[in-house]
Amino acid sequence: MNPEDVREEWAERTGEFSPTYYAHKGPNEASEQVRDLVSHFLDREARVLEIGCSSGRHLAHLHDGGLENLHGIEINADAIDVLREEYPDLAADATFHVGDAAAILPEFDDGAFDAVYSVETLQHIHPDEAETVFDEVARVTGDLLLTVENESARGAGAREAADVSYVNDEFPLYHRDWKAIFEQRGFAQLLSESSKRRDTLRAFRRP
Repeated sequence: MNPEDVREEWAERTGEFSPTYYAHKGPNEASEQVRDLVSHFLDREARVLEIGCSSGRHLAHLHDGGLENLHGIEINADAIDVLREEYPDLAADATFHVGDAAAILPEFDDGAFDAVYSVETLQHIHPDEAETVFDEVARVTGDLLLTVENESARGAGAREAADVSYVNDEFPLYHRDWKAIFEQRGFAQLLSESSKRRDTLRAFRRP
């Protein structure tokens, strides 16, 4: 599967793992983890960006917690329509950018956001685009960077050491060493926690 195929699959996703699917699930453990860390390290005026915000359940949890300057990037245009229906207060207050993160991130200034986070999104970036996208993520992050990603193929129908597994035999999920990736880009890891959902939360800050 090439990068364009991966983008198209997520941009047109319906049914399971669609924006409506996630909106109905509501906030989860990752939502709590992200809000706790952003609230601990930054004030409520902090500029926060979610990469791959879908229909907004994580951003809505931040908004409910009093964070005011929220931004999202989402490749699926239908997700923003769902967001406006499910979370109208968030839709009124936040800023959303529809399109591929690889194309949108270069539009922002260096350190444009005090905090940047992703929840099960960076793991789907195709290897041909990964280095450029990760460079851009690091560049626009002024302070706090959070990744909540699946780092192991265990339980995904592949051997433990596999670099890639597939969600429902369709969507590639690339297993990466996020600590190494972002330490190489100038960040220091603050913590690493495994979740009940096979994901690993990692928090980074600029030294």
